[in-house]
Amino acid sequence: MLSFFTNPYPNELIYSAIARYHFYSGNIDCKDTLEELFDNRSVIPSVGIGSYFSVLSEKLGAQYTVESLLANHTIYPYYASFLSKQRQEEILNDVKEDGKALYARLGMVAGSICIKNGIYYCANCAKTDTEQYGEPYIHREHQLQGIDYCPHHEVLLREYPVIKGRIEYIRFELNHMNLSELYENDPHKEMSVYLAKQAYKLLQLPFQSLSREDINSKYKALLREHNLITASDRVRQHELYQAVKKIFSHDFLKCYESDLNKEDEYNWLKILTRNMKRHVHPFRHLLFLCFLQQDIDSLIEQSDDTGAFGKGPFPCLNVAATHFKQLIILNVEVSRDYKSKNVIGTFTCSCGFIYARKGPNTEEEQFRIGRVIEFGEVWRTKLKQLANENLSIRAIARELGVDSKTVKKYLEEYKKINDEKKYIIDLAQLQQYKKEIISGIKELPYISRTALREIFKKQYIFLYRHDREWLMENLPPKQKKQQCTKTVNWTNRDNVYVREIKLLHKQLLERQQPIRITVSAIGRELGILANLQRHLDKLSKTKRFLEIITEDIQDYQLRRCYKIIDRMLLEKDVITLWKVQRNAGIKTGCFQKIKPVLELYKEKITNRSKRNEFDIKNS
Repeated sequence: MLSFFTNPYPNELIYSAIARYHFYSGNIDCKDTLEELFDNRSVIPSVGIGSYFSVLSEKLGAQYTVESLLANHTIYPYYASFLSKQRQEEILNDVKEDGKALYARLGMVAGSICIKNGIYYCANCAKTDTEQYGEPYIHREHQLQGIDYCPHHEVLLREYPVIKGRIEYIRFELNHMNLSELYENDPHKEMSVYLAKQAYKLLQLPFQSLSREDINSKYKALLREHNLITASDRVRQHELYQAVKKIFSHDFLKCYESDLNKEDEYNWLKILTRNMKRHVHPFRHLLFLCFLQQDIDSLIEQSDDTGAFGKGPFPCLNVAATHFKQLIILNVEVSRDYKSKNVIGTFTCSCGFIYARKGPNTEEEQFRIGRVIEFGEVWRTKLKQLANENLSIRAIARELGVDSKTVKKYLEEYKKINDEKKYIIDLAQLQQYKKEIISGIKELPYISRTALREIFKKQYIFLYRHDREWLMENLPPKQKKQQCTKTVNWTNRDNVYVREIKLLHKQLLERQQPIRITVSAIGRELGILANLQRHLDKLSKTKRFLEIITEDIQDYQLRRCYKIIDRMLLEKDVITLWKVQRNAGIKTGCFQKIKPVLELYKEKITNRSKRNEFDIKNS
């Protein structure tokens, strides 16, 4: 154990504390210092972390363990939270020994960005350290890759001008430091300062309190809140890429060597959101947290991902079941709404009740039904029971926690089923009726089908409904009707039809409510429509007369209008054609075609009326 050691200041690198020890011990050769601290003259000084910590902690005493040195006086905590638990254990073993695989395990060999080859300091921190401790020292938060600002004073970091040799420890000296005020013109300052503060919080986390497994689960839960997880538990990479590009400008990402190539299957965003063994730099994790609107404090509090609806069990929401609201459903089937892209969970209970609702899962949403897919037999049985108690539809609906329309729908289904049950065939009755029909036919061998049906009405109807094929095969043969040939005298019939049609035509013209005179109308009125349709070629006189009296639509419209004009004249009403059109109920387009004819008729009938009045006055 050493007789004395320059105890590290808050957040001082162990490298800086050893450099001060080398200075105050009076050693000329750095290898002498290595011998005293590590019992090894070949140790290569490392600014960020170091090696042979097991020997060093033993030399420094019980107050310094390997874990405390690693957690409080190295940059290791900047990386630790994003490493797997296995990798954390391997690194702890590395720093105890020669540390040969240390930087490869940290990902600093293959995954470094914004590499700092020198040692950096904050001018304000140097002044404060000198006032408080009498000398400046190397802060670990200033040596982090990707961090350009001091998290305490929000000023740009400066590089210490003294170049470090391979086997040498550099101690800060004020005469080599620029402590003047520095004008800054950085468009990315606000974001860079924020990231520096978050990086500093990473250094303050308890030793290995987080691991990559924890971080991945927390990330998934946060992405799920942003609706960036599919129903199959995959990340929506395209939507995520678009969202990240909206938060960070291309210039900012390029400045910090974190630009995104959408086509690259191994860009840092895809690696970070997939369960891959590849390392992602902690600075990029901080960028991702910024996109998720999270900081290190809230990340610690963030719960792990439990899926879109949690791990279960889930409640059964069947009001009719004795286990209503009890957590008995073990699994949930997750799907996606093709319109809104929201996840939908389908919950199936052993009682047959199946319901679905949208995510995400919360205590409030857990007992909410989005849509009932199947009520199940327990619910249906309860419905029948309530219906038999003669409760009203609304009362049943309140009891079962559904809409009145739902109750009505299922009650109608039960009624339909019950009605169908009434027609279930009684085989014994069927056989009995068959025997009775056969006996009746044997006793009355010449009976017709119609007579048989009248005698055995009940049996006939039952068999017709339930075994029509058997009935048709066993009925008596159809009896042929006797055909009587009768010669029709078409000439006499033609003369009769003409007389009847002339009389009917006169009656039709005199009717108060006119109808159009057509072959069909005349045939229906006289009951001879079939002959007029099928045998008009045999009725020459009738045919010629029909051709004279039948009307097309325009003729019928004119006749109606003439009748109206005559009535208006008789009632001494002013004859206007628009009134005629309205009373006749004729569309404007059709009326325009017959209007000229009506104007002539109006003029003619008016003149005649005037002459008649003149003759009466002079007589």
